[in-house]
Amino acid sequence: MKVVEIMLEFEEYKVKLNNAKPTLEVLRGALKLEAAQKEIEELEAASERDGFWNDVEKSQKVQKRLKVLKTKVENYEKLCSAWDDMYVMCEMAIEENDDSMLEELKSEFASYTEKVEATRLGTLLTGEYDANNAIVAFHAGAGGTEAQDWASMLYRMYNMWADRHGYKVKVMDYLDGDEAGLKSATIMIEGENAYGFLKSEHGIHRLVRVSPFDSAGRRHTSFAAIEVMPEIQNDSEIEIRQEDIKMDVYRSSGAGGQKVNKTSSAVRLTHIPTGIVVASQVERSHFQNLENCMNMLRARLAEIKEREHLEKISDIKGVQMKIEWGSQIRSYVFMPYQLVKDHRTEYENGNIDNVMNGDLDGFINAFLSMRADS
Repeated sequence: MKVVEIMLEFEEYKVKLNNAKPTLEVLRGALKLEAAQKEIEELEAASERDGFWNDVEKSQKVQKRLKVLKTKVENYEKLCSAWDDMYVMCEMAIEENDDSMLEELKSEFASYTEKVEATRLGTLLTGEYDANNAIVAFHAGAGGTEAQDWASMLYRMYNMWADRHGYKVKVMDYLDGDEAGLKSATIMIEGENAYGFLKSEHGIHRLVRVSPFDSAGRRHTSFAAIEVMPEIQNDSEIEIRQEDIKMDVYRSSGAGGQKVNKTSSAVRLTHIPTGIVVASQVERSHFQNLENCMNMLRARLAEIKEREHLEKISDIKGVQMKIEWGSQIRSYVFMPYQLVKDHRTEYENGNIDNVMNGDLDGFINAFLSMRADS
């Protein structure tokens, strides 16, 4: 490419940056940064008062809120700095007739655009639990090995999505499939707004492919259910009465290894009023598995309470997700063509390998945008 053509590209990027500038101002308002800065000052002043650290629960809540607010402000300031740096890069390149920075500029602009869009979508997360960690449960549908393999493919897909976004993943429960895959599993995805972004994934996911487990090479349709729930860190937010819980202790099943501890420490809890059942068998300690179960139960009750717009936990009736045809939120077709389509938003992606490697942002963004417009 000639130097003149490259200089024209730098001029084009200056235009793109100038066109992108108003979006930063819109974001400032959407993020309510002035109010955030004022709250930071108030919370910092409160934390310096005598006796603040005597109330451990309250002080921890304040520190958590401070961290969220400061991260919001810092991320916005980083976007502004990135814009300034790119604009200066364009001007320097044009002034000095230097074409060496073009590739860096392209990369920086692409990254900047992604971060602005992610920040914009973050402003749409206004639900009660949206900022919380997410607890994601996987359940294979009917169909034996084929369905269990599909559940494990989804398990891998969400783990890879979390890794792309810098979230931590903790395994809370895992039950191996009979021959391959998994029957059920539960993970915690830890990070700011994890639940807000992932709650759109709650539902039935349908797979169409030529099964590797069918010697006749026939096409199969399989289903798996994904449950997405917010982690509830404050026990008082979701009150669970002891008399409403039935607990069973049993020996872990499955192949063992890294995911499952082969001792009699596995715990199953049944919430009697709703019929909700949760289990954990991955920890060595009975008490750790019990804590996992209580976290999962609180999360499941909170998700239902929010989704059904209920006032209190006692309003929740037994809820059973049917893992079958007609109730799917998304289809993943490997054969006779390749396409992933969300049936709620009509968003689709023909690069199925990318999707299975964790490229879910298009689906999540489409859902959040649809909810914001409704």
